[in-house]
Amino acid sequence: MAEKPSSSGEESINHRSVVTTDVEKNGDGHAPYLDPVAMGEDYEGKPTEEEMSVLRRVPGTIPTIAYLICIVEFCERASYYGVQPLISNFVNRPLPDGGNGWGAPPPNDQQTGGALGMGTVVANAVTQSFSMLAYALPLLFGWIADAKTGRFKLICWGVGVFGVAHVLMIGAGSKDLLANGNAKIPYFISVYILSIGAAMFKPNVSPLLLDQVTTTVPKVITLKSGERVIQDPEATTERVMLWFYLMINIGGFMGVATAYSEKYVGWWLAFLIPLVLYLPLPLLLWFLRKRLVLHPAGGSDLPNVFKILGICFRRGGIKRVGRHGFWDLAKPSNIAAAGLSDSYTTAWNDQFVEDVRRTFQATGIFCFFPIQYLNDNGLGGAANFLSTMLETNGVPNDVISNFNSLSIIAFAPILNYGLYPLLRKGNIHYGPIARITTGLCLSTLGGVGYTLLNHFAYKQSPCGEYGSSDCKIGTGVAPITIWWMALPYAIGGISELFVNVPAYGLAYSRAPVNMRGLVSALNLFNTAIAYAIGLACSSVVTDPYLTWDFGGPAITGGVMAIIFYFTFRHIDKEEYVLSTNTTDPDYHLELEGTRSVVGENQLNKSSNKPAPIADNEEMMISPKQ
Repeated sequence: MAEKPSSSGEESINHRSVVTTDVEKNGDGHAPYLDPVAMGEDYEGKPTEEEMSVLRRVPGTIPTIAYLICIVEFCERASYYGVQPLISNFVNRPLPDGGNGWGAPPPNDQQTGGALGMGTVVANAVTQSFSMLAYALPLLFGWIADAKTGRFKLICWGVGVFGVAHVLMIGAGSKDLLANGNAKIPYFISVYILSIGAAMFKPNVSPLLLDQVTTTVPKVITLKSGERVIQDPEATTERVMLWFYLMINIGGFMGVATAYSEKYVGWWLAFLIPLVLYLPLPLLLWFLRKRLVLHPAGGSDLPNVFKILGICFRRGGIKRVGRHGFWDLAKPSNIAAAGLSDSYTTAWNDQFVEDVRRTFQATGIFCFFPIQYLNDNGLGGAANFLSTMLETNGVPNDVISNFNSLSIIAFAPILNYGLYPLLRKGNIHYGPIARITTGLCLSTLGGVGYTLLNHFAYKQSPCGEYGSSDCKIGTGVAPITIWWMALPYAIGGISELFVNVPAYGLAYSRAPVNMRGLVSALNLFNTAIAYAIGLACSSVVTDPYLTWDFGGPAITGGVMAIIFYFTFRHIDKEEYVLSTNTTDPDYHLELEGTRSVVGENQLNKSSNKPAPIADNEEMMISPKQ
C-alpha cells in the first residue's frame, strides 16, 4: 500500500485512484478493469430498487480466459497432489525386500513401497514442515505480489520453481541413488523447493481468476425467452469458483495414479506423472500472458496491520490484549493526544484501525480450527503410519486418504440441496455456529475412529505396538483391512463442510471489505499452526505412541467443541435477526451463497478501500485447495 502519513486520523485511505477507466490501458497494454467507481453512479442496465427485489438473478457470461486459468489450476494441483501423498512412504519405509529396486514391493505382498527407511519421526517432520511452509509462505508471497510484482509474474516464477522441483525429484527416484542411499539430498531439496513453488502459486491464482470477471455491477438483461433478469456479478463469481474448485478436486485425484505407480512400478513413474501433468503449465501461461486482465502491483495493507499490532503491544503490553481500548492505542488521534506523534509514524487513519479490530473479532472462530485439522488426519502423519499396519491386499496405502475428498464431493450436494432447504422449509434455524459445532463434533468422532483402529491394529499386529515400524515378523501387518480407514477419513471430510463454509461466510460478512487479505492471512496462519503442532510433536508421532496421537486430539476436540459453542452461540441469534430483517435490505445475509457475504453489507462496510489488485483477495486457501 502506498503510505500516506497521517497524524490526525481524519483522512481516508482510498486506492481507487489507480484504477484504469474504460478508455485507459494499464502499463502492459492489457484490457482495463471495469470498476463501478470508475464507471460512475449510473450505467446502462442499472436495476432499480424494485427490480433488485423482484427479478431473478442469473450469472453472467464467463470469459474463455477464465476456463483456461481453471485448467492452469488443474495442472498445478495435479502435479502437487501427485507428489504430496508419497512423501511419507518415501522417507519412512526402506526399499521393500524382494522388490524391483525402484521402490515397489514384490507382487502379492503386504509390504509398502519405500525408499529412504528413515522412520516415522523423520517422515513426520518432513511431511509437516513441507505443509507448514506451503501454508505459511503465502503470506509473504501474497504481499510480494500485491506490493512488488503483480500476481501473474509471481505465478510464472512459482511455476518455474515447480519445474525444478519435479526434475530433481525424478532424479532422486533413480535406481542407483536408491540403492546406494544417496537419494536423500536431491529428494529433500526437491520437496522443499516444491513447497516454495506452491506458496508462490496458490495465493495468486484464484484472485487472478476473479480479476477476469470484469463486470462488477448488477445489470438488467432480457433472456431469449423474454424474461427480464438481473445479471449478478456475485452469482458469476460463485459459478467461476465452482469450476475452479472442481478442477482442484479432479487434480487432487492424481494422487491415486501416482500411488498405484509407486506400488506396482516404482518411484520413477510415480514422480514422472506429476512432471507430465506440469508440462502444459508454461505453455498455457505463455498463451495467457497477453490476454489477461492484469492489475499492476498497487500495495498491500498487511504491513500496516503488523505495524498496528506492534504499536498496540508496545503501548499496552500483552496484558491489554482482548480488553477495551487495546486497539485504540494505534489510532493516530490517540497517538497525537498522547503526544507520541514523533515516536510513531502512522500511514493509516482511525477507521483503518477499527477495520483491523473488526477483522480480528470476525476471525476469532478460526482459533478453534487447528484441532479440527488434527482430527481430520491425526496428529502429524499418524494416519499414514496407521495405514502401513493394515492389510492392503494390493491397494496402495496412500489411496485411502482420497475418501476425505470423495466425501466432500458426495456430501456437499446433500447439504446444499437436501438438508439445508429441508430445515429452512420447516422453519428450523440451523445457524453458522451450530453448523461449525457440528463439524467440530464430527471431526472428534473421526479422531475416535482412528484411535480405535490404531488400538486394534496394535493389539492384533504380529509386531504389537511397533507395527508401523520396519516390522519383519510374519506378514508385518494386522489382519484388519485398510478399508476401515475410509470411515474416519470420510467423516473428517464431511466435518470440513460444516466448519469451513459457514466460518468463511461469517468472516467475509463481518470483516471490513478492505480486509480480505487479512482474513486470508489469519486463516492461513491457523492452518500453518496445525502443521506446526504436528512438526513439534514429531518425536512422539511414532510407535508405540500412535494410539494417543489420535486419542489426545480427539479428547481435546470434544472439549473444544463445547467451549466453542458456548463462546460464540450468540452469533447464531444475531445472524437469525439479520437474515429475517426484511425492513432493511442492507442487513439481509445469505450465508449459503455469495450475496452479502463476499459483497458489501451493513456489517462490513468501510470508508477505506483496497487497491484494485486486492479486490478479489477474499478467496482463501484451505488444506483441500
